[in-house]
Parts: sequence; C-alpha cells; structure tokens
Amino acid sequence: MNINELDTPALLVDREILLENIRSMQEYADANGVKLRPHTKTHKMPVVANLQKEAGASGITVAKTGEAEVMAARGLKDIFIANQVVGKTKLERVRKLAESVDVSFGVDSPVQIRQIEEVFQEAQKPAQVLVEIEVGEKRSGIIEESDFRELLEEIRKSEHVHFRGVFSHDGHTYKAENREQCRELFEEASARTLQFAQIARDEGMEPETVSIGSTPPFLLGFDIPDGITEIRPGTYVFMDASQSNVLGDYGRCAATILTTVISKPTRERVITDVGAKGITAQTRNVGITSTKGLGKIKAFDEVYLDGVFDEHAIIYNESFSRQVEIGDKVQIIPNHICPVCNLHERAWLVSGGEVVDEIPVEARGKLS
Repeated sequence: MNINELDTPALLVDREILLENIRSMQEYADANGVKLRPHTKTHKMPVVANLQKEAGASGITVAKTGEAEVMAARGLKDIFIANQVVGKTKLERVRKLAESVDVSFGVDSPVQIRQIEEVFQEAQKPAQVLVEIEVGEKRSGIIEESDFRELLEEIRKSEHVHFRGVFSHDGHTYKAENREQCRELFEEASARTLQFAQIARDEGMEPETVSIGSTPPFLLGFDIPDGITEIRPGTYVFMDASQSNVLGDYGRCAATILTTVISKPTRERVITDVGAKGITAQTRNVGITSTKGLGKIKAFDEVYLDGVFDEHAIIYNESFSRQVEIGDKVQIIPNHICPVCNLHERAWLVSGGEVVDEIPVEARGKLS
C-alpha cells in the first residue's frame, strides 16, 4: 500500500532512516567503549526497542514503571527506569517486575530508600538503585555532596537495597547557544557525574554503572570521558525538528506525521487534519535545538506549522498554498517527537513510499 492511501493523521516511520539511526548511535557508543542503553520513552514501541537491542544495546531505559511493564512483557530483560519510583503501589509493581527481569531505578532521597527497604523485605533479591545527580538541568537529582553521603549511608544500612551506581541527564545542553557551549556543558555535566561516582568509591561503595544521557552531545560526536560506562540517548532513533537543527540536516528524521489538506480558506491559509491531539503544540525557542513554528513541512523550503487547534493545523504560506490542493497529503516533522508518539496507537513503517508494516505503540499512555 502506498502511504497516500493511509487515512490521516498517521505516524510514519521510515525504515531505512530508522535502521541507520540505530546503527550509527551503536557505532558511536562502541567507538567510545561505553554501553548504549537507549531511552525508549521516545518511541514507546517494543518492536523498535528490540531492534535497538539486536543492534547491540546493553539494555533499555524507560521513564515510567508502566513502560517497563510493557517492555518486559515483550521480551526486554534489562530495564532501567530513569526516574524516582516513589510510593508503595509503584514499588510493589517494580518488585513484581524484578522477579522476571533485571530492573533498576533512580533514587535521590533517603525517604525513598526507607520506602524501598520496607516494600522489598519479601523480595527475591534487593532493589537495584542508581542515584541521580543534578548536573545543571535544574530538575531532580542530588545537588550537595553532603546529601549524597547521607543517601549512601541510608543505602549501606539497608538490607534490601543495592547501590548500582549513579546517573545524570544533561538536558540543559538543548539550550546551548552553539556547538562549543554544548561541548562545555556536556563536559561539565560528565565531570560532575564522575565526581559523585568517585565520592561513592571513597565511601566504599563501588558504582557498577556511571550513566549519562541527552541526545545532542552524542549527535555532535563529542568524546565520552573515561569513567563513564553508559549512555542513554533517546530521540536519536526517530529524530525531530529540534534535533535536526543541532546538525543542520533534516535527512535523519525517521518519523513524520502524514496529514491531509482539508481547507484553503484564503490565498495564504492552509488547513490540514492534524491538531494538538496528533502533533502537540510544543516548540523550542532557545539554543541549538530552537525551532520555527510547531513543526516543519517536509519537502517544502521554509514552510512551518504556524498553529494548531485540537484537530486542525494552520499554515500561513501563500507559496505553499499554491502548490497544494484540498485532498493532498503532506508530511510534518514534529518539533519534539517523544510526546507525539504517545498520541498515536500505531506507527506505519514505510520504505520508498510504501507501507511495509504496522508497529503498535504499546506503551502509549503508560504514565504511571
């Protein structure tokens, strides 16, 4: 079936670009002597996660316990939840998951450790935790060395909690003004992560894993410092407009939204049938990942999505309007692909303009 026979809106994934993105990031990790544990919150598709695993990934990363459960049910056996798992209900789910797969998760508070210790008392093996280090993103994670030592002490005296290592996410590299500032922020974040890994060693707790994340530095091919054992990029697998702006190249975008022109009410205004419920209204307005509009129209120069309603996309461009007719289908490169995948039940795998497979987005909506 040709892609133009698909009903719209539809999430498309180009098979050849997808496989090349998977291959190139694995090659980068191998060249730097680190493990690749891709973040699957980008695609939420066990089929794609298994492709990454087959290409050499050591395991996968997820954002939520629900995602971990879906991935485990589809054969992924080494899963890191890069988030704080808090509360008895979630911890009991992780404990059950740990009976059949190697699952680890993030912590950054002694309160968490005490909760984990209580829930895992009857577990077959100790909970596997990595301490999150805040490296500049201003999100979750340990900031002060004294707090880190206090947390390590809480883990040390816990019978049912095992310290596996440390991890960080340098998401602030997205806002770097240029390549060199991105490198600077990346190196600072890596150094801080390594600093806390050394503190753990000094406290007699050897980190098996020292893990860092965020796609832009890896796309730019920065050398990974000695001592880092693992990287966790996610968006690289599909790419999007913001990541493409890091490279100045949209050719690596595997995922697009196919949409139909449904109205041309003025000479310059074009309406298509995808809105915020199918592509989001997200934009990035700072740094190397900054975007124009709410998405880029593929195969048209300097044509962007100017606005969305719930079920309508608005494009103001007279030249574009002259080139399309009602009923024509165009593809939009989203600004941020991760939340877009969460909006769709399936993706259509395509090659050379033909549909070759249907991939269910099985972890969509798994927010808890």
